[in-house]
Amino acid sequence: MDHRVKDLKHEVRDVLENNILNFWLNNMIDDENGGFYGQMTGKRELIKDADKGGILSARILWSFSAAYRVLGNAEYLEAATRMKDYILDHFYDQEYGGTYWSVDCKGQPKDTKKQFYAIGFMIYGLSEYARATGDREALDYAINLYECIESHSLDKQYNGYIEACTREWGEIADMRLSELDANYPKSQNTHLHIIEPYTNLYRCIKELQAAESCNYVPAIGAVLPVGISVPPETVSQIEGSLRNLISIFTDKILNSATHHLDLFFENDWTRGAGALESYGHDIECSWLLHEAALVLGDPFILEKVESVVREVAKASEKGLNADGSMVHEANLDTGYVDSDLHWWVQAETVVGFINIYQYFGDEDALQKALHCWQYIKDNLIDYTYGEWFWSRHADGTLNTVDDKAGFWKCPYHNSRMCLEIIEREF
Repeated sequence: MDHRVKDLKHEVRDVLENNILNFWLNNMIDDENGGFYGQMTGKRELIKDADKGGILSARILWSFSAAYRVLGNAEYLEAATRMKDYILDHFYDQEYGGTYWSVDCKGQPKDTKKQFYAIGFMIYGLSEYARATGDREALDYAINLYECIESHSLDKQYNGYIEACTREWGEIADMRLSELDANYPKSQNTHLHIIEPYTNLYRCIKELQAAESCNYVPAIGAVLPVGISVPPETVSQIEGSLRNLISIFTDKILNSATHHLDLFFENDWTRGAGALESYGHDIECSWLLHEAALVLGDPFILEKVESVVREVAKASEKGLNADGSMVHEANLDTGYVDSDLHWWVQAETVVGFINIYQYFGDEDALQKALHCWQYIKDNLIDYTYGEWFWSRHADGTLNTVDDKAGFWKCPYHNSRMCLEIIEREF
């Protein structure tokens, strides 16, 4: 192993255990109302009565489940189980299915819309918990939520997945993921975070089948014979969904002229919201799309995907700065560039270029990953109080306005970066 990669593995493990996860264990566990608190401001004020977001909760579940699976720390399992139980008790809609967008600090439903991006993250977290523990209940709910997305989000006329529905699965006027997004029925971001959990769910089932450790019993229906984990038709359906999503990315979302990913679409895939480029999503997609093809295991699809993976990663370099950091996104129509250096963009930059180095032997990509990691160490890790800062502004000043922990600031991008590096074999 290259000594630089060996050093990187050692460094990220230390950051994962002693900086990121310890912060959440020591500061964010809600012993009064269950689960984890919903917010700590950028100035380290804990807001105990903050609403609890579904995305935050699912990402906490994923992070501690994955950390337990890789590192075996019993504290991580305890935290993951706490979050799994809280999600099933408070976020899952027992009447209509799916999961709520948010609950209040007491765990009562707050915003009950069904945002499929958030439901995707619930699948991601629950499937990772099942992957780490063989837990039947987590896997059952993950499959149930997969079926919700396929039933209510999949566009059977034009293909792809719509953004959101009402609680009762009806049409909803405002489909935006956040106030920063354009109001279009389809987005690259939601598709990215549906292919991500579908990949993990498919991998989880395959691993549990191979280990014969699941002995799965569906919530509805007859008990399956010993040795069969999931009904073959369910596995086949998930595999088909994964194949379809890969094609959506390569044939619809990827802009063949620029090799960037277009961001917003009408139902018929007409591009909307103008000429936007999101460099953080480009580099994140480059490795998540590659991961989906690798997990699927079809050599023909892998060949097709690998023909574009490097092009997408290369296109993302438009956002790289001389110090190794990467800007978030740009609007080519207006000339506006979001030049803040967000924590999540830097974490995905490291993984994306590590992936190019690992699979394509690209030494320059390793240098880009290491350069960005150096930027993270020098500018984003909070060595005093733990976790990472939201961002640095373009002038180098620290952003303390946005959360230290909150609806969008979760132990996910940065912990996943660390775990990806720890797990990968170079």
